[in-house]
Amino acid sequence: MRVSLFITCYNDLLFPRTGIAVVNVLERLGHTVEFLPEQTCCGQMHYNTGYQLETVPLVRKFVETFAGADVICSPSASCVAMIRDHYEKAAQMVGDTRLAAEVLQLLPRVYEFTELLTKKFGIEAVGAYYPHRVTYHPSCHSLRLLRLGDGPLRLLRNVGGIDLVELPNAEECCGFGGTFAVKNAETSSAMLADKVRCVLNTGAEVCTAGNNSCLMHIFGSLHRQRTGVKTVHIAEILASTREREAA
Repeated sequence: MRVSLFITCYNDLLFPRTGIAVVNVLERLGHTVEFLPEQTCCGQMHYNTGYQLETVPLVRKFVETFAGADVICSPSASCVAMIRDHYEKAAQMVGDTRLAAEVLQLLPRVYEFTELLTKKFGIEAVGAYYPHRVTYHPSCHSLRLLRLGDGPLRLLRNVGGIDLVELPNAEECCGFGGTFAVKNAETSSAMLADKVRCVLNTGAEVCTAGNNSCLMHIFGSLHRQRTGVKTVHIAEILASTREREAA
């Protein structure tokens, strides 16, 4: 199958290894991956901070860019949630019924990375090998909006060599929430402290998730405390093999 990679702006700029990992996994499974260079931001940061009108041109850009795609895959649960939950609303807000219809036509082809593997392709084992003690943080968007369930965990359980340990209070938010971490720094820091304490209590070497934004937030605290615990996107774990560890 031809899969169009929607890398998202912060992955492209800050975490390029995640995009490479997604490509490696999909190609290993026999799919063709294309990258459409016209793509840009999904508009989540605009929409969530009150600039809904400024989001509409980005909605149009997304629809125009991916209109001919067979399947669209993104390694960012929050960006996929933005597309699914708010694109039609944004189009309707400005009275653009044609854009709203185009969004609805495109939505069934948009998948979060682990969702694409488990729900679209019906795959739970991708031939990965990652000999480390790992705990999984389900981000709020993947848990509550995309409702990915235990799909990511099923993928991780099928990774060779992995020691997967349950994260206590896993469903609690890490405290990032985009600009929430800036505008409500004290509350965010308290939530982060709780999350990091749970990560450390597992004894894990690595904390993984499907959102690099959450992992960036968590790693900031882990790094400042000099814990030695890494954060690695789940795509990078799934891309790892005996011959080549992706992270």
